[in-house]
Amino acid sequence: MQVSEILQRLIESGRTVATAESCTGGMIASSIVDVAGASDCFNEGYVTYSNEAKMKNLGVKDGTLMAHGAVSFETAIEMAKGVRKKAKADYGISSTGIAGPGGGSPTKPVGLVYIGCAFGDDDCIVKELRLKGSRTEVRQAATEEAFKLLEQCINKNEELH
Repeated sequence: MQVSEILQRLIESGRTVATAESCTGGMIASSIVDVAGASDCFNEGYVTYSNEAKMKNLGVKDGTLMAHGAVSFETAIEMAKGVRKKAKADYGISSTGIAGPGGGSPTKPVGLVYIGCAFGDDDCIVKELRLKGSRTEVRQAATEEAFKLLEQCINKNEELH
């Protein structure tokens, strides 16, 4: 499904989305605002590249970052839930990962990305991605996967209500 179709579903249902991005650096938000009428479902987004920004703007816990690192399942959850709460949005999308070409390690290689989507009462789905390609290709692929996850969460939320 195209980004425009996903946003149209949000608009028609009167729902909103907010973004919390690290490795995608605003690409998710940019893809949203590329669509005419996006202001009907998108109010705000954050690029929280540093740990300090994740804590200050999204409420990510210092203990989470110390125990699991910025690139983790746990941090993706706290980012998604944090942006959803802060923006008072129906859906919160997060991305955190290692786009490369440097910065990877044996346990967290370049291309490791976590995307999250918070919705409903306290639901959150996180996907671990192992992406290949250049820095730009990793960021673009993570952005595409974020929209697939958002669509999945919209479907799940509609089933619940």
